[in-house]
Amino acid sequence: MATFRTRKRSRSPRPEVLQKPRGVIHPRVQKVGPEHFGIVSVDCAKARSKWMLADFYGKVLIAPETVQHSQSQFAAAIARIRQAMRDHDIRDLLIAVERTGRYHLPVKRAFGQAGFEVRIVHPFTSKQFRQPADPENKTDDTDLAAIHRAATNGFALLEPEWDLQARELQLLVRHRRDLVEKTSALQCQIREHLEAALPGYAALFDKLWESDVALPLARHAGSAAALHQLGVTGMAKLLHQQDRRFQQRTLQRIALWACQAAPADAAAVRHLAIAWALDDDRLQKERQIQALEREIASRLVRTPYILLLSLPGIHVVSAGDYAGEMGPIRFYPNARAITGRAGLYPSRYQSDRVDHADGPLVRRSNRKLRAVLLGIADNLRKCNRYFRALAERWEAANKDPRDTHVKIGMRFSRIGFQMVAGGQVFRHPCTRERSYILEKLLAFHREHDTTMAQTLADLEAAVVQVPASEHAAEAAPLAQELEKIRGRGRRGPQPIGDILPLVLARLGVTSVQSQASGS
Repeated sequence: MATFRTRKRSRSPRPEVLQKPRGVIHPRVQKVGPEHFGIVSVDCAKARSKWMLADFYGKVLIAPETVQHSQSQFAAAIARIRQAMRDHDIRDLLIAVERTGRYHLPVKRAFGQAGFEVRIVHPFTSKQFRQPADPENKTDDTDLAAIHRAATNGFALLEPEWDLQARELQLLVRHRRDLVEKTSALQCQIREHLEAALPGYAALFDKLWESDVALPLARHAGSAAALHQLGVTGMAKLLHQQDRRFQQRTLQRIALWACQAAPADAAAVRHLAIAWALDDDRLQKERQIQALEREIASRLVRTPYILLLSLPGIHVVSAGDYAGEMGPIRFYPNARAITGRAGLYPSRYQSDRVDHADGPLVRRSNRKLRAVLLGIADNLRKCNRYFRALAERWEAANKDPRDTHVKIGMRFSRIGFQMVAGGQVFRHPCTRERSYILEKLLAFHREHDTTMAQTLADLEAAVVQVPASEHAAEAAPLAQELEKIRGRGRRGPQPIGDILPLVLARLGVTSVQSQASGS
C-alpha cells in the first residue's frame, strides 16, 4: 500500500534587521557618520511641496520651506541643498518623498535627474510615525518630521524603475478595463430604457449585445405594435436588406411577444431616443476596446508572459492584464513576492496565547493586481479541468468558497512565476491538456479582424518567446490548420494560408505531411 508523506511548509527565516530590506540605510550612515548623513524630507501637494533638510540625528539644517513645482524652483531648491551639504559637511544624502497620488512624481523626477537617490515613504507609514509624537495635530511640519523618522528607521523605500514598454502596457490594460466598466454601465442603462419602451423585449435574447437581430429590429420598429405589424415576413425582409444573419425561430419568438406585449411607458419615444444615443456610445467604446486589445496583444507577445497562454483557461486579454499589473518579472524574487504584493494572504492577530492566524485578507495591498489574480482564478476554475476538480474536492470538504477562490489564485501565481521567470512551458497537472500559444494568438487575431501584416508580426514575435523545445508542439495545430485550408482549395482569398508557412518556417517546420486517415 502506498504511503504518503505530508510535506512540511518551510517557515520564513527571521529577518536580520527590523527595517524593510529596500529601506535599509544604516550601513551608509555608519560609513560617513550620523552627523554627516543628510535626509531631505518632502511633503508633496498638487502644485507645491514643503521640504526640509536634517541630519540623521534629526538636527534641522534647512528649516521647512515651500517649493513650487516648476523647473526654476526645483533648481533653486537643489542648489540650496548642495550648498548646505558643503556648509555642514554632509557626505551622503537621500531624498525621502511621501507618496501622494501622482503629485509626488514631478518632485521625484526633479531630484532624481539631479543625481540624488530618491526614496518613497507611504502615507500610512508617515501617519504611524506622526501620531505618537504629535497626536491630534497634523500639519505640513509634523508630516515632515514623521517622514524623517520613517527614513531613519528604514521605511523610505527604493522603488524599482519600470521600463517604458512595461509602463505603456500597464496604461493600456487599465484604460481598457476602464472602458469595459463604462460599457457595462451603459448596457445597464440601455436595458432600463428598453424595458420602459419595450417591456420584456430584452428578455427574449440570452445574449442581447451579441445578437445580430435584437437592437436593429428595435431601432427600426420602435414599438411592439410596429413589430407586430411587420410580422415574421417583414422582419426577415428587413434583416435580409441589412445583410444580417438570423434564425426563423427567433423572429417567431419576437412576433409572439409583440402580439401580447405589456403597455409601454407614456414617454416611450423619449426612452428609445436616449437608449439609441447610449447604444451609439456603447458601440464606439466597443470599437475602442477592440483596438486596445489588439495593441495589448502586440505588446504581450514581446514579453515572456505570452507563455501563460499554454495554460487552459488563460487567454490573450487575461494574460495581458496580468502582465500589465505585474510589470517586469525581475521585480519578484519568488512567487511569494507576487501574492505578498497582491495581498493574497490572511491577516493575523496574535497576543500571548491568543492567535487568530486565519483572518480576512489584508486590506493594504495592490488591489488591481489582486483583482487580476482572482479574475484568472475564476477562469481557471471554469475552464481548466485540474482546477475545476480541485475546487469540487474542496467544495465537497465544505471549504469556504472564498478560501477556494484565493487558493486557486495563489497556485496560479506560483505556476505563472515558474513559467515567466524560467521562460518555459511549465510541466504541471493543470497543463496536461495543454493549450497552444500560437493557436490561441491566431484565433484572437481572427476574432479581432487584425490585419495580416500585424498578425504575422505578432506570431513571429511570439515564436521568439516560445522555448525551442516547444516549437514542434506549437507547429502541430498550425500545420493541421494549413492542411485544412489547402484541402478546401482556393475559393476566394486565403490570407491565413499565406502567413502560416512563414510561421511554420520560423518554428523549423518546412513541409506539411498529410496524416493517415486511420480508416
